[in-house]
Amino acid sequence: MNILILTQYFPPETGAPQNRLYDLALKLRNKGARVSILTAFPNYPQYEIFSGFKGKVFSREEMSGLMVYRSWIFVSKSKSILFRLLNYFSFTFSSLFLAISKVEKQDIIICESPPLFLGFTAVLLKHFKKSKLVFNVSDLWPESAVKMGIVQNRFLIKLSEGLENWIYRNSDFITGQTQGIVSNIHQRFPDKPILWLPNGVDVNELQSRLTGADWRSENGFKEDDLLFYFGGLLGYAQGLDCVIQAATFVKDLPQVKFILIGEGPEKERLIKLKDSLGANNVFFFNGVPKGQIADVIKSIDVGIIPLKKLDLFLGAIPSKIFEILCLKKPILLGIDGEAKELFISTAEAGLAFEPERADSLANQVRYVQAHREQIPKWGLNGYSYVTANFNRVTIADSFYSFIK
Repeated sequence: MNILILTQYFPPETGAPQNRLYDLALKLRNKGARVSILTAFPNYPQYEIFSGFKGKVFSREEMSGLMVYRSWIFVSKSKSILFRLLNYFSFTFSSLFLAISKVEKQDIIICESPPLFLGFTAVLLKHFKKSKLVFNVSDLWPESAVKMGIVQNRFLIKLSEGLENWIYRNSDFITGQTQGIVSNIHQRFPDKPILWLPNGVDVNELQSRLTGADWRSENGFKEDDLLFYFGGLLGYAQGLDCVIQAATFVKDLPQVKFILIGEGPEKERLIKLKDSLGANNVFFFNGVPKGQIADVIKSIDVGIIPLKKLDLFLGAIPSKIFEILCLKKPILLGIDGEAKELFISTAEAGLAFEPERADSLANQVRYVQAHREQIPKWGLNGYSYVTANFNRVTIADSFYSFIK
């Protein structure tokens, strides 16, 4: 079986979709499929083409038994909607031309959305290559962009909604990363086959990355410090202002420290906010390679998982939850809806706070500080729940059986 994964994001970039799709590709390959990737030149999250790829129109390489095709993409550090659209559209069309001329016939095309516009390429390739199309939705567009205020132009919104409907109608099958996404699409397209394809964690692979390095002491933190950690994209959706504001509310607890690791469009502003509020218990670190993140998580005490308070996120399950719980660390979850039901109410893997409420987060931090003996119990609860219900090996096996 020939499978092509069409995605704008892929390693050597780091991030949730990059890691998830790379892992899925490897597991499909291990099941006997011939898996190829059609992706853009790596540039995320710095929005600068990585060294070794600059000046090229396309490239082809083998990565862990996967054939990876890369095509040109327009990249700009500008945050304007015009440049963001140019970024999306450039890869939409360059990937189409590359696939037509360089990529062999495929049995199945798996297209990752967002960006939604890539579905245009996927549908055309489906017909050109006489393939079946699986459209995988990890974030609802344009709905999420509208609700976050990223896209406000009425004409563009209408155009995007029309494109979304056209892509769904022309897909042979739709997969959604959360139950909320699956429910949303099913209500609008009740006759379209749709499957929940959740994110998860490869337990053995993640734990094999542990090297024994002591990130805590290497970065000057004491053994009795209570480290609250956020790692990942420092973006608009995360609502990280409340973490920095909460830190100012607990400055009377000298052992409590907040660790923010990663890159993103909000990082510079967040650092300025920290300085303006005098939040000296907040520490920023550059993003770390995938191979080192396990050692970081093993060194912290509690993970913080925030998102902005939007109805859009009631079905959101950030991928960082799985890695943190798999390494037996509890979470403070600032998300209502599906994630709260699964990981707090059912798994009892930590505590919840009200999204974007710094006082609510600060109160839970104080509770954890006063009940530190609960941390191992919450961590073990989360580990047991994730390994039983969100093991990527089992998820990939089920998905492969279905498409086969």
